Amino acid sequence: MDESTRPLSASERLDWLRLIRCENVGPRTFFRLLERFGSAAAALAALPDLARRGGRRGPLAICPRAAAERELETAAALGAVALAACEPGYPRWLAATEDAPPLLYAGGNPSLLTRPMVAVVGARNASINGRNLARRLAADLGRAGLVVASGLARGIDAAAHEGALASGTVAAMAGGLDVVYPPENADLYRRILDGAAAVSEMPPGTQPQASHFPRRNRIVSGLALGVVVVEASPRSGSLITARLAAEQGREVFAVPGSPLDPRAQGPNGLIRTGATLTETADDVLAVLADLLRRPLAEGRKPHFAGPAPALPEETEVVRARAAVVEVLGPSPCTVDEIARGLALPLPLIQIVLLELELAGRLERQPGGRVCLTA
Repeated sequence: MDESTRPLSASERLDWLRLIRCENVGPRTFFRLLERFGSAAAALAALPDLARRGGRRGPLAICPRAAAERELETAAALGAVALAACEPGYPRWLAATEDAPPLLYAGGNPSLLTRPMVAVVGARNASINGRNLARRLAADLGRAGLVVASGLARGIDAAAHEGALASGTVAAMAGGLDVVYPPENADLYRRILDGAAAVSEMPPGTQPQASHFPRRNRIVSGLALGVVVVEASPRSGSLITARLAAEQGREVFAVPGSPLDPRAQGPNGLIRTGATLTETADDVLAVLADLLRRPLAEGRKPHFAGPAPALPEETEVVRARAAVVEVLGPSPCTVDEIARGLALPLPLIQIVLLELELAGRLERQPGGRVCLTA
């Protein structure tokens, strides 16, 4: 275990779960709160006052201890473990992303999560050739020592999981670990849990909703050193996964196809914009060779065990809050742009943004951008 990893105690794990389940607390806000207050327990105590300072009129919904205890007990009854982003067993490349799930439920064989991964994704309405290629790519990548991650969707995802069952595959779920979607992949899911692994940031019993799939996609890309897109329409979720991979600093690979097939438009477009043209596993391995030689612990988050930094004077925060609210609007801008435009210290602006977000007045978007809620 390196200096940036540590196991949580049972009470800390409960506090982490309570904090991420509180109203208006997403992954990025979660980690900012830990940086600000040093522990989840201290952050939980500070939430109501932070939300009030941000302009919230009603009480903020805080996750009750009993509800968090029930959730952990339900997950344990399913045979799942709750891994925290600071712990040694948490997927290391996922931990390095800005919006990593603070707690990730893992079922099956969690030891696979510490191995290097490549994601293989693509169209749900995949062609026979596309499925066969995805299956062969996954099998070849597995034989080369890589775990294959995907999203358990029908089509390319399912074929990739099937190809890597013998060597190791990880299914990222859009709902709870006990909710298989689509239902037709129930048998495949049972085989995955039998020797491979599945992960989800959602509580057990959660039914997948449309908003859950982009969140699932950023886990698929975050788990992996790179993402291979086999077939995809221009507006598909697979291209969202590829975009997220690029934003996370991961490699993007694409299998070319006939311009007469709409399912080839996505990969062909990725190749035009810089993705690696991919026909075999060797194309992937050649690009990832250098990354595979590096320590996987690079970029892991700190363990937030230190004391909280000193708070600025209240008069400073009041002035900064008024200035930030004045320059924000419905169009997103980066935090750095706000800091430069107002000539205010970035830590002070981060405090104000945290208050506004907890009050429900601020929305965070990809790329570190923020805007006022409608």
